[in-house]
This record gives sequence, C-alpha cells and structure tokens, in this order.
Amino acid sequence: MLKDELALPLHRRFKSGTEWEPVGFFSNSLCCADKFDLMLGFFSSTAINVLSDGFASFLYHGGQMRMIINDFLSQEDKIAIMVGEDDLSLPYFDIKKLSLIRATLSKRDKHFFECLAWLIRNNKMEIKVVSPRYENGISHTKTGLFSDGQNKVAFEGSCNFSKTALVDNIESFTVSCDWDGAVSQANIFEIERDFNNTFKGENPSVDYLQVKDIKTQITDAFNNKGIEELLQDEKDIIDDQLDENPSLQKALGFARRKVESEIKNSEGSMYLKLQEDTPHFPYPSGPRDYQKEAFDKWVLNGQKGLFAMATGTGKTITALNCLLEIYKRKKYYKAIILVPTAALVDQWEEECLKFNFSNIIKVYSKNPLWKDNIDRLIFNEKYNTGTDELNSFIIISTYSSFCREKTFNLLNQFDRKRVLFIADECHNMGSSSMLKKMKTICYGRRIGLSATPQRQFDDRGNNAISKFFNIKGDEYTFEYSMKKAIENGVLCKYLYYPHLVRLNAEEMTEYEELSLKIAKYFNYETCGFDNADEILKMLLLKRKRIIHKAVGKLDVFKKIIYDRYKEKGNLKYTLVYVPEGSKPDYMPDSDDFDLTDVIDDNAEADHLINLYTRAVCDLDQSITVRKFVSGQKDREEVLNDFAEGRIQVLTSMKCLDEGIDIPRSEMAIFCSSTGNSRQFIQRRGRVLRQHKDKEIAIIHDLVVAPMVNPMSGDYRMEQGLLRNELSRVNNFAQLAENTSYSEMELREVIDYYGLSLDTK
Repeated sequence: MLKDELALPLHRRFKSGTEWEPVGFFSNSLCCADKFDLMLGFFSSTAINVLSDGFASFLYHGGQMRMIINDFLSQEDKIAIMVGEDDLSLPYFDIKKLSLIRATLSKRDKHFFECLAWLIRNNKMEIKVVSPRYENGISHTKTGLFSDGQNKVAFEGSCNFSKTALVDNIESFTVSCDWDGAVSQANIFEIERDFNNTFKGENPSVDYLQVKDIKTQITDAFNNKGIEELLQDEKDIIDDQLDENPSLQKALGFARRKVESEIKNSEGSMYLKLQEDTPHFPYPSGPRDYQKEAFDKWVLNGQKGLFAMATGTGKTITALNCLLEIYKRKKYYKAIILVPTAALVDQWEEECLKFNFSNIIKVYSKNPLWKDNIDRLIFNEKYNTGTDELNSFIIISTYSSFCREKTFNLLNQFDRKRVLFIADECHNMGSSSMLKKMKTICYGRRIGLSATPQRQFDDRGNNAISKFFNIKGDEYTFEYSMKKAIENGVLCKYLYYPHLVRLNAEEMTEYEELSLKIAKYFNYETCGFDNADEILKMLLLKRKRIIHKAVGKLDVFKKIIYDRYKEKGNLKYTLVYVPEGSKPDYMPDSDDFDLTDVIDDNAEADHLINLYTRAVCDLDQSITVRKFVSGQKDREEVLNDFAEGRIQVLTSMKCLDEGIDIPRSEMAIFCSSTGNSRQFIQRRGRVLRQHKDKEIAIIHDLVVAPMVNPMSGDYRMEQGLLRNELSRVNNFAQLAENTSYSEMELREVIDYYGLSLDTK
C-alpha cells in the first residue's frame, strides 16, 4: 500500500544524485499501486528510464495505466533541448517508427516498451496522443498520479533537457500525498483534474491524434512476453544497476525484494500460464453470474439455445464463454459464427482474441484467402492431422457470405458434433435465404443471440428460429432483460423525453386520404392487418413516408440540440438517428416482406441526413459533426474520434443499429419513426452501455401522432395503431429515471384517443 510502504523524504522532493533518487520513488510506487496515470512531454530515454524498475511488478498485481503523450517535436522544442549543440544526439523515440529504432534501445528502454505492450494486449492500457493546437511547442513535464484504491500520490516535475541532463540524467520533482493534509490534497486534485480533462478530450490547447496505429506500433515492435519473463527481466535490470552503482541500494532495494517475491509466487501459477498460453476469460474477475447461468441453462437444453439479452449486456462474451467452457472440458474449440455485417466480423474477431482464441478465419469480401484456409482445416480434420487443440478454429462469416451455395457446402463439411454454431442477431436467421439453409445446417451445438429475437409480422420465420434453437413455448433458453441489467449496473440509468410532433396541413390531408383507403384492410379485433396484399403494402409504404419525413421533426430536433448546447456548451457524445424514408426501389415478395427493411435499405434519403447534419452545423461552427453511413471507409476512425470527443455528433440512418459498440455515447435523438420495435430497443441499448465517464444517458424520442377527425372512418384504426406506439413509449418510460414525464408530454394525444400510457 502506498501510505504504509512508500519511502518518502519529509521535504517530498526527489533529485538525481541525492539520497532520494527519482528511480526509487517510481520503482516503489509502481510496486505499491494498481493504477498509474502518466503525462509525458514525449518518449525519450531521459523521460522513461526511471519507469523500468517496478513496472513488471505493477503488471503482476493487476495494474492499469492511462498515458498522455506528445507525438512530435516542434522546431522550438528541438532548439530548447539541444541548447545550441548541433552535434548533440537527441534521444527521442518516434512512436510511429518504433520498429526501426528498436535495435538501438537499451535493455531498460526495451523493458519499458515490452511492459507497455503487455498492458495494451491485455486491455489494461489507454493512451491519448496529443499535439499543441497553436504550435507553441510541447510541455516537458512528467506529471502523474499513483493510486492503490485508498490513497493517492501525485508528482510533477521537469524532464530537464540541458546537455548535462541528457548525459547525466539529472532530474527533480516534488511529490504530494493525500495523507499530508489539505494543501497536498488540493494539489493532487488539481493534477488529477488537469489530467482527466485532457484525457476526456476537453483540453482546448491540444489536438488529439489517432491512437490505434500507436498501439499497433508498440505491440508489433516488441516481444509478446509473459509476466513471469517480464518479472525476471526486471530483476536482471535492477541487479545490473546495483552492480554498476551500489549507492542505489536504498532506492531499488524495495523493488528488488518485491520482484523476487513475485517471481517465486508466480512459479507454477496456473492463472498466469493460462493468461499467457491458452484460451482464458479476458477479465481476471471471470464471467458474471448471469453469464455462468446462461451456460448452465444452455447445457441443460441439449447445448442448443437462444439467449435473449438486452443490448450492451455482453451477448458476445456470454457466447464465447460457452465456447471457452467447451475448451476446458474437451481441450479443443471449433466454432462458426454468423453476423449481419462486415464491421461485426472484425468486432467479433477482436473479442475472440481477448479470449486468446487463435486460428480465426474471416469469411467475407475483404479476405480473399479464406477458402484456402478452410480447405486446410477440412483436410486436417478429415485425416486427423495434428492434435485436437492444434486443429481448433473459429470461422466468422456474414450471413450473406454463408448463404452462398459454395460457401455453405464448404462450411457444412465440419464434424457436426464438435462445431459450435453461433448466430449473432439471430432474428436474421428468419430471412428467406437463411430459411432455405436452416433445414440442412448440421451443427449440433447452437447458440442464437439477440436483444430482439422476434421478427415482426413473420410467424413462419419465428417458428423456424425457435425450432432450430430448441425453444419450447414462449420462454427463451436464457433471458437477461434491460430492466435487470439497469438494476444490476450492467447498463447505465437514463432519462427519457418523448416529444409530440404534429403533421402540417398538407401532410395531414395526404395522410387522412391514405388512411381511409387503408382502413378497409384493418382488423379492429386484432388491431392489425390479416392479409397484406400488394396494394395494401404500397399504401402503407406511402403513408409511412409521410411520418418519416414530417417537416415538424426538424424544428423539434433543432430545439433539442439548442437546449443541450446551451446547457453543456457542446454536443459531445450525441447520436442522431435521422428519418429513414423516401422512395423504395422495389416491392418485396410476400414471403420475405418486412416493411421497415424496405424503407431502410432502399430509400434515397440523402437529403434527409444532410438536412439534419446541416442543422447541427448551423447551431455553432465549433460543433464537429459527421455522417455515419453504409460503405464508409473510415468507419473505425470516425467511431474512435467520436469516442474521444473530437467528433461531437454522429448522424446516421441505420448504420448505428446492430452490433456497433459506442459506449461513450451519452445522448441519443430518435428522429426516425420506423414502427419497428427492434430498432428502438437496439438503439436504446446502444446509448445505455456503461462507460467510466458517463453517469446517466439521455434519450429524446420524436413521436408522430396524427390527430384524425373522431367522426372519420379511420379514427378507430388510428386509435389501435397509436395504442401500439404508446406501448413502446411506456416501455421506455417505465425503465427511465423520469417516468412521469412521458405521460405529461403526451397527455393531449392520449386524451384525444381515449387511451392511457399504460396500454395493458
């Protein structure tokens, strides 16, 4: 613990060449803390060499790190550092070219980067890379904070870049401990506040650069060492320093004893070996209780089942944990995973790698070599080449690729008893193309995943899905509701604000004309349409487009973003789901009819997304906004910029629905009126994902409720349709923190149609 074990001078100042060496402070603190925030001027030998002692010990006991670094040197920086000495070698590590300078690094420098690489590979490291916005040069400070969960110790000082400092490594800084009283506590608070503001993307004096390439550079350039090897390296480095300079015994003695103890404790440690060499659960705490329950129920159901889990509750991890449990018992893993989009293929691969699963083959257009890899797997399995463990594999495919005849026939050749078939967003299994394949899919182990398994107006598809996943009656194999997820803290709490939108006179006239024609098809007993012929479908599509494009939505939307901007001063972490309808290109066949899909996938609605995007820009020129659309090549970069606050608002139609992981989102505005409850549920779950910097989410929902004449022939039909819409609103409202708001906002339309918000 920091307070009990950290050796500190009374004056709290460390300086090279004195009794209180900086290396002693950092090595001791790393050995005692489990969280470390560090802000570096830039990577250089003088900046990081005191961080190599104790770093592996920090990893050993579960340390997590956040780092802010500068990525370049201005001309002013170089001049300041070189102090006019043109021939002075600058010990600056270009983190974009680490692979080129790796051979020039000292043993201590390599150890530092190998520890960083371990943190990155094990998802215990967050990095922000910044550059000065106004080209004023960079700060040469080394500032940070150690924490052990009870106490905090902050430090701040310069990395002195005089000629003497570069040669002799002269360094000094002061330390503040939270047990030293109010002044030290205030200093810690200020350092922590400054760090967090910069880390959250709220420092106006810097620009934030792309991080993924930096992480990749580090992990690619340095060895993938295990903790045991890193601990041994650290002991050797400390021993070398003590041999060269025995006076460092006081500074490094504690770290040496600590690392020796940890090496001894790690010998034979099954947890460490599992972490490094074999598939394992990605988090030390292990699977959540409900994820264990899902596995148990799946086994009891004959290793078939459908997991109905709210968006954001870890469906992917729950399914992969079942595969991990198979591995633990059988010493092999074989899985075929189907997903709706190419983006999800990559996302599933990332999750599989976290479990340390290997031999992952992606079947989609971006991977032209997938067939050769699968031919190899089939050959190995057929002729028993290698061990079961070596022949383990995971194949991730889009539904569309899987349905191609040659692909399907190839993938259907694997041992039916051993392969686990996972269908993500498994409501897609009910499409006409999948229904044709479902009867001949041979895999015995099956898991379906979806927050919304039911397909609208498709009993045939729903029945086929239930049979395929061995669902009996109305109960799924495992269900984890949004209500339970919020109560258990798996999803964050939220405020829900529905907004009533009116149709203008022209829209209302056209809407009523269509409604009178549609009313002839309406079954007032079931509040639905029994047989949707082609004429009715076209009428419904035409009327739905009126709701989608209602002019009044834009004014309501502008008021929402204006109020938010006025309150917060920015629109950071806002998702906007814009209206989705314009002109459908074709009518679907009756077996595969899905009203929402026709509108979403075949509409030419660019003018709508442009309209809403422009409204954000017009509010204030400082607000950064980007469209997020299908076929976009820089999707990952856009999502990363959004998560880090560089892009404040994303506008989209349907591309932020299935599977896209954006936990940093704080506010969602639903301007679309699809009538598809699945979309609303998925979108709600998208903004409710937990994030350490998010306390509560906000959802705005634009509800269009035409007020038809009570004496007209379509009044009862509108009453029935509105009852369904109010049921959705009530579902959202009941789980929100401001339950009563919805009824107050919609009171007029509720009274007009003689309904109640609780429609049951």
